[in-house]
Amino acid sequence: MSALTTVSAAGAAPDGRTPGHVVPGRRRLGGGWLGFAVRRLGGLLLAGTVLVVTTFLIVPLIPGDPARAIAGTNASPAAVAAIRARLGLDEPLGQRFLDYVTGLLSGDLGTSFRFGTPVGEVVTSRLPYTAQLALPAIVVVLLVAVPLGMTVGVLTRGGRRRWLDVGFGTLAGLLASLPAYVAATGLIVVFAIALDLLPPGGAETASSSVLPIAALAIGPAFAVARVVRQETASVLDQDYLRTARGRRLPAHRLYLRHALPNLLTSVLTLTGLVLTSLLGGTVIIENVFSYPGLGTAVVEAIVYRDYPVIQGVILSVGALALVVNLLVDVVLGLIDPRTLEGAPDAS
Repeated sequence: MSALTTVSAAGAAPDGRTPGHVVPGRRRLGGGWLGFAVRRLGGLLLAGTVLVVTTFLIVPLIPGDPARAIAGTNASPAAVAAIRARLGLDEPLGQRFLDYVTGLLSGDLGTSFRFGTPVGEVVTSRLPYTAQLALPAIVVVLLVAVPLGMTVGVLTRGGRRRWLDVGFGTLAGLLASLPAYVAATGLIVVFAIALDLLPPGGAETASSSVLPIAALAIGPAFAVARVVRQETASVLDQDYLRTARGRRLPAHRLYLRHALPNLLTSVLTLTGLVLTSLLGGTVIIENVFSYPGLGTAVVEAIVYRDYPVIQGVILSVGALALVVNLLVDVVLGLIDPRTLEGAPDAS
């Protein structure tokens, strides 16, 4: 069964629309939307709770004594005790968790051991750099994956051009499984060292972000393209598309107006997952390219045992991932109300 809704009716509807054509805005903002909001809010609260508990447990679950690790093996007991007091490690675990949650609710992520500044300032100063990579990367993924997947799906419809189907599947599978750091290394060797066209790292100029964005986008673009190709083949096999082809509709109208809207549900769902993975992938890519985003911040914090920064960055990235998935769910509901569970189909 395709991820898309199955259209059982053949031919045109009485009002002239093809049965499979998604018509936005045909649902009242109530009923299904209320249930949608309750479910998503409950899921968001549960995921947020797990995220907060997980980030809190980073320090207590570190093997050994975090205070001793920060102070060093040659530190005096008094210095270690001072660090334990500063970390709050001398308090009961329940009290420490309560203090942690209270601080989060007031917008306090703690203070960096390394810089002596609020962790919130560290996060906000690095977040724009991460956004400069992750957001353009997802745009590149969509601009490459959707046209490429649809084109291959159309050209190989009904078992045509078997060589193209097999070749695309093999190449896309290979590139989709390519680790981001391998792609990044290859791009640096070719475009920065061999051809000397782009800088190999840093963030001094706009061109510095080209290679990191490409390294982030290559794998996800071909992963999404494979899904788009499969969904295109499924949609083109539906009765309403057969009817539309029988009417000799122009190609742009057939594929862009009737086929594409029915691909958006599965594509956008996958896009939310891809963007979430891109946020995690920036940790590796930023360090490969020495890009000053959240990824390099958390690695530096690990090296210097700056636990509040580690907690703050992980919490921020996790919160962004939750917000992104929520926005994708809302957009899906607006584009196709049939994605609202328990809601009657729009007519």
